[in-house]
Amino acid sequence: MRSDIAISVENLVKTYRIFGHPGDRIKQAFTFGRMRLHRKFTALKDVSFEINKGESVGIIGRNGSGKSTLLQLICGILKPTSGSITVNGRISALLELGAGFNPEFTGRENVYFQGAVMGLTRVEMDERFDEIAAFADIGEFIDQPVRIYSSGMFVRLAFAVAVNVDPDVLIVDEALGVGDMEFQERSISRMKRLQSNGTTILLVTHAIPAVRNFCQHAIWLDAGNVLKSGEADKVCLAYQKHVDQDLYEQIQKEADSPHLTRQSRSTHQSGRQKIIAIIDARVEAQRIDVGGNLTVRFSLQFSDVAQSTTEFGLGVQVHNDKGRLVAVFNTIRDNISLVGDVQQVSLLLPRTCFIPGQYWISANVCDSNALFAYDEFERCSSFEVLSEFNRFGIPRWEGEVACEHTWLW
Repeated sequence: MRSDIAISVENLVKTYRIFGHPGDRIKQAFTFGRMRLHRKFTALKDVSFEINKGESVGIIGRNGSGKSTLLQLICGILKPTSGSITVNGRISALLELGAGFNPEFTGRENVYFQGAVMGLTRVEMDERFDEIAAFADIGEFIDQPVRIYSSGMFVRLAFAVAVNVDPDVLIVDEALGVGDMEFQERSISRMKRLQSNGTTILLVTHAIPAVRNFCQHAIWLDAGNVLKSGEADKVCLAYQKHVDQDLYEQIQKEADSPHLTRQSRSTHQSGRQKIIAIIDARVEAQRIDVGGNLTVRFSLQFSDVAQSTTEFGLGVQVHNDKGRLVAVFNTIRDNISLVGDVQQVSLLLPRTCFIPGQYWISANVCDSNALFAYDEFERCSSFEVLSEFNRFGIPRWEGEVACEHTWLW
């Protein structure tokens, strides 16, 4: 493996034997394999990828897609059925809640035990203990058995150990969702510090914005296969569209159910066609001052089946020039629904807090419950935030307006 590679996975396969009854395993053993009482389930199917040193990679996918199995294989908890995994450096993993902790040991004892497992000496753990205890912030409970800990205390202590043993590779599997907001912010700050110091980070989460904002690359697992890998923004966008499409099909299926009322079925069926399309969406001024107002103008087109009672919402996503999501606006979130055959809409976002720099926006039009999008427009416009206000040379949108609505945030 090249020296610049942190993790190399080649043709990885993991197959489990599933028995219908616990006693079937013993029965099969007594027949020396002549009687087959199990079925095979392949959790990972010929998975291959490489992660460079210092990269932050998000692994996304639905429940049951093989994410946790993959992490356990990388950590050496499980053995692959076939294929190979090579890791260059020390791994520190925060997997399922409390994994690796002895419930009868105190928090202090578990800290030193985890350090020993990681290959650190008692002296090295003595040097790190005060910082670990301060980060965990569980007070006198550090000397109590962890079996009495709450889930939040578990994850605080586990994360504190994971990030303070100088890992070359840090693996985090959904554990940060357990802590409170203050702990999550401290955890992300610490992970960013590790990131800046060159630690390779593997993050498994259902929070797609977290992957887009924190990771450079992403891997999308689906039913044990790598469906897509590459730049985090592109992979997350493809995954989100897939999820939205599945939700859309589910709504259609429910709409066809004979158990739905006539009115409910009619409401669902209105979403089967793209009844609203975004013809254009752009900012009114391409240059604004720090703290200035941002106006986004939508041009919409309705299909013939659209009725005057159709309710919908509008959304705007703002990314910086590095592709990071920095702001999200949506009318449905603010309890504002648009009704009728509206062809022109202006969204006024006053006193924006963007720092100087270049930004681009994406727009979408969604149903009144924000369950699915009728249409999306990626990278439809851009704007620049200036450090000093420039009153001249700001282009203005011009054109005839069939129906003008302005919504103020």
